[in-house]
Amino acid sequence: MYKNNNVLVSGGTGFVGSNFVLELLNRGAKVLVPVHNRPLSVWDDSVWDFVDLIQADLTYKEDCLHAMKGIDYVVHAAGAVTAAQVTTTNPMDAIATNLILTLRIIQAAWESGVERFLVLSSHTTYPNADYPIKESEMWSGDTAEPYFGYGWMRRYLERLGEFVASKSDMKIAIVRPTAAYGQYDNFDPATSHVIPALIRKALEKQDPYEVWGSGDEVRDFINVKDMVRGGLLMLENHAVCDPVNLGSGQAVTIRDVVDIILRLTDHHPKVVYNNDRPTTIPIRIVDTSKAKELGFEAEISIEQGLQDTIEWYRRNR
Repeated sequence: MYKNNNVLVSGGTGFVGSNFVLELLNRGAKVLVPVHNRPLSVWDDSVWDFVDLIQADLTYKEDCLHAMKGIDYVVHAAGAVTAAQVTTTNPMDAIATNLILTLRIIQAAWESGVERFLVLSSHTTYPNADYPIKESEMWSGDTAEPYFGYGWMRRYLERLGEFVASKSDMKIAIVRPTAAYGQYDNFDPATSHVIPALIRKALEKQDPYEVWGSGDEVRDFINVKDMVRGGLLMLENHAVCDPVNLGSGQAVTIRDVVDIILRLTDHHPKVVYNNDRPTTIPIRIVDTSKAKELGFEAEISIEQGLQDTIEWYRRNR
């Protein structure tokens, strides 16, 4: 489906977006990436030879409309960082940025006659649950308290997608990924998520080695390459505004992740779990049976994914 078609990837210089760009290029797509106040040194320069770049501020409708000219499909991967510290200390920034970006981009796609649109939603839409939660359970309760603002924003954007699909011919796919990690992740100490933060500390040989939280938090981490495969599959085969969980199907504790990272980096520090630092909820795992029925299953184990990410960061830091 993607070969020779024009695909716009919003957020194409970021963590998730860059991985979508690379996979789409591999599939023969013609990829357009809007760029605004972002350095182009994210990748090896040769990659940019195969990507069309356009200067655009996607918070402005006119820029979005200009970027949409001739576009067949949109992968909407632009958004604000939502690490635990950011969510705790400055939640409105992430909410406002994501709302404005998505409203402008989906409106421009609608008005420009874009055929297909991928909404990257989030596991933060779900209420608290200590078991693998199904897509249909999103409305069974309020979002988990730490995700209250952000999760409800994501719920609204899913409904917005349903509204646009009901009023137009645009086919919209919605996926709810678990916490992604992998190549091109954000390793900035101020805004990084848990896995890149732990990898950076290990490669810097920090001792003591501080871990936020108790270490007993349970997560389903998905490698970004798997997430991209799942997202593109749903955009191709399930663009019917029916949300699909994308996860590894493997529950791990943060303590498990710490142990693997320290072993893979040959680092033997004193590990200090700090419950006074920001974390979110104790358990977040999702049911992936619908994705499997639709032909998607994660292929990269947590150990292999961490090994690949460590090697990538060693080469690129």
